[in-house]
Amino acid sequence: MNIITVGIDLAKNVFAVHWVDDTGRPALVKPKVSRADLLPLIANLPPCVIGMEACSGAHHWARLFREHGRTVKLMASKFVAPYRMTGRRGKNDAADAAAICEAVTRPAMLFVPIKEEHQQIILCLHRTRQGFVEERTASYNRLRGLIAEFHR
Repeated sequence: MNIITVGIDLAKNVFAVHWVDDTGRPALVKPKVSRADLLPLIANLPPCVIGMEACSGAHHWARLFREHGRTVKLMASKFVAPYRMTGRRGKNDAADAAAICEAVTRPAMLFVPIKEEHQQIILCLHRTRQGFVEERTASYNRLRGLIAEFHR
């Protein structure tokens, strides 16, 4: 058995992992892998392609998996959604991991570049600043509305 593709559905504490072998059959389905067990599990795999839905946590995991020689591909969740077979398996983490595993193999799939740590730090600063600007604007508008009630 030669594992060639892995789909990981990321969550806060428990992840779902779906492996497909070179025949295209599920080699191993692990619906519950703890955060502490994920990296050792992936590090012990032979070289393979790992697919995940893109989110801030996915970039962190992708960098860790790349350090162990894995090829990691991130996809927007809207591009993975068509591969979910809700009628047969239902919407759950294991089904999502299987859909990710299927989607990552598609030749026309659009992938998200993996952000390095310094890129994520800059994005955090920009998002924090944008949040403060929006809060300030909301406060001004709220005050303007209250003052308008007393204007004659």
